[in-house]
Amino acid sequence: MTIPALYPIGTPGTPWGPAEVAAWLSRQTRQRSYEADVLSVLETLRTRFELEQYGRLDYPSGSYPLFAVRSRDWRDELPCVLVTGGVHGYETSGVHGALQFVDQHAASYAGRINLIVAPCVSPWAYERIHRWNADAIDPNRSFRENSPAQESAALMRLIAPLRDRVLVHVDLHETTDSDESEFRPALAARDGMACEPGEIPDGFYLVDDSEHPQPAFQQAVIAAVAKVTHIAPADSHGEIIGSPVVAPGVIEYPLRQLGLCAGITNARYKTTTEVYPDSPRATPEQCNAAQVAAVCAAIDFALAPGAGDLSR
Repeated sequence: MTIPALYPIGTPGTPWGPAEVAAWLSRQTRQRSYEADVLSVLETLRTRFELEQYGRLDYPSGSYPLFAVRSRDWRDELPCVLVTGGVHGYETSGVHGALQFVDQHAASYAGRINLIVAPCVSPWAYERIHRWNADAIDPNRSFRENSPAQESAALMRLIAPLRDRVLVHVDLHETTDSDESEFRPALAARDGMACEPGEIPDGFYLVDDSEHPQPAFQQAVIAAVAKVTHIAPADSHGEIIGSPVVAPGVIEYPLRQLGLCAGITNARYKTTTEVYPDSPRATPEQCNAAQVAAVCAAIDFALAPGAGDLSR
């Protein structure tokens, strides 16, 4: 894979200012429709689930209502399960996998969990197939107090009352070839840093919380997904995207420290999925199915006898 020597915006070694952000923004074009792909699907679910508008993004290029799907039979004594997708708008299977899970499987958990699904956290970026929002900010590094990202702040407000009641949080992501060809070079240019080429793993993997790891939980999810698509192997250094592989298909990050979406609750069981949609061994349908399998396996593990106190 060829990595651009210089990103076309900015001066090497100098972080971007407003002029560079404006130049970057002028290059972003709408390539698909949040209304057609997401909002219209949510409308088909309205008869079976509650739809909650939890915010609205307002950018000069457009306004976007933010929706979450909730269990209709919400009961305070039940554990909560949170599923998030589209935190990075370009990661397509996260959005469609979340919607597919709700449509095909959510009803089977009725009466056992309270479910809340935010399928497209970053609709502006979804339409432009980009990692950042319109301010050139990565929402998935912005889940922190006084967040600079509208998308992150809105989701945090939604989840705040449930933060200590969530048992499971699955955050659906992808790792794509464009991470190396576009997004990492852009990040380096934006921050005035050198771009160090990396290696994109071929296959599915998970990111556990290094501060509160749950290895058995992660392996249960990996085992379920392996029936749908292939699991990413470690590279020659025993790593995936620069982090040591701690078990087949699993690495660890300090989720809350990095401001990642998977760290926004005190859930006992949390994971970030990573699908590789550019693999010649995986179709878009497989990628969506892998996300669905991961969510179902995560919930099933947490609800199994002996998994722990479900009242928290």
